[in-house]
Amino acid sequence: MTKTTQPGADKFLLSAEQLEQFGAEMDAIRHRVIADLGEDDANYIRNVVKAQRAFEVAGRALFYVPPAWALAVASLSVSKILDNMEIGHNVMHGQYDWMGDPGLSSRMYEWDNVCPSDQWKVSHNYIHHTYTNILDKDRDIGYGILRMDEDQEWRPYYLGNPVYAFLLMTFFEWGVALHDLEVDEIFAGNKTWAETAPLHAGLLRKIRRQALKDYLIFPALTGPLFVPTLAGNAVANLVRNVWAFNIIFCGHFPAGVSTFTIEETENETRGGWYYRQLLGSANITGSKLFHVMSGNLSHQIEHHLFPDIPARRYPEIAAEVQEICERYGLPYNTGPLHKQLGSVARKILRLALPDRMPWQRSPKADDVAQAPVAAAA
Repeated sequence: MTKTTQPGADKFLLSAEQLEQFGAEMDAIRHRVIADLGEDDANYIRNVVKAQRAFEVAGRALFYVPPAWALAVASLSVSKILDNMEIGHNVMHGQYDWMGDPGLSSRMYEWDNVCPSDQWKVSHNYIHHTYTNILDKDRDIGYGILRMDEDQEWRPYYLGNPVYAFLLMTFFEWGVALHDLEVDEIFAGNKTWAETAPLHAGLLRKIRRQALKDYLIFPALTGPLFVPTLAGNAVANLVRNVWAFNIIFCGHFPAGVSTFTIEETENETRGGWYYRQLLGSANITGSKLFHVMSGNLSHQIEHHLFPDIPARRYPEIAAEVQEICERYGLPYNTGPLHKQLGSVARKILRLALPDRMPWQRSPKADDVAQAPVAAAA
């Protein structure tokens, strides 16, 4: 078999013909699901929206009952997670634009997050999903803060990798909000604040709205319970941040996930794009409730392959995608949350240190252990 110049060809070999066939099979899945969208999908997302609103109302109401403070925080946390992950993230991908419902339109939806939706759609929908796991193109590789790949040049700054990861997890919505500003590029002198001026007004407006809502207006409505209500809102935001960070990192950075160079992806075919999405993603196994609470980003492989298909469809096509991968000798990276999370934590710690330290296991060895190389045809 002739080795191709497609992304990751040094890890998993496919001929040009196989690559074209692989892309055709992925396209067939996408076309079939889109043709089948209908009332069940519409009812599903509307029911999730109703549940999210019910949890928010219950959470806000329970803050008026001091002994129920923990229940209020739990209910509000569930509401924020559903809003950001199963509703906001998926709606803003255009997964429900076909419904013609203004409340579920990717152009109009605004989520409960300090990052403005229009800015997020640029950094996430366009940049991340177009250049998934391409070094120096996909800014989600480390978010400009972390070293998450051995091909990122080590600097003493990265000794703080675990601390930066913890802070990003804690304040994740703020990290997402600052993503488009490319603050790291500003500090490095490669960009100026003036160049980001078009983003400032929208970002400040959204930050003001979120801060007033969670830290002034709703606490003030509870009168003498202002402080516990403010604290409860802060904890709910923290819970949402920690949950979102862990789900997203487990889908992008566990062992076995590949990154690519700009050169590898030149003249990339449709099949090559699917191929890169597959090798650059990982799934998390779990219950139906777990998948809903993750926005079905527990099926990150399927999401990267089909970002505009309603996420509720990912579980039903996952087995088919896995079977196709097995036929082509390609890895399908999946595992329980604790396994993927442990793998991510080890990578964060390992990459804080210079490469090839005596006590470090080779990063490439980790990849081989988790994802067997396909045999040449």
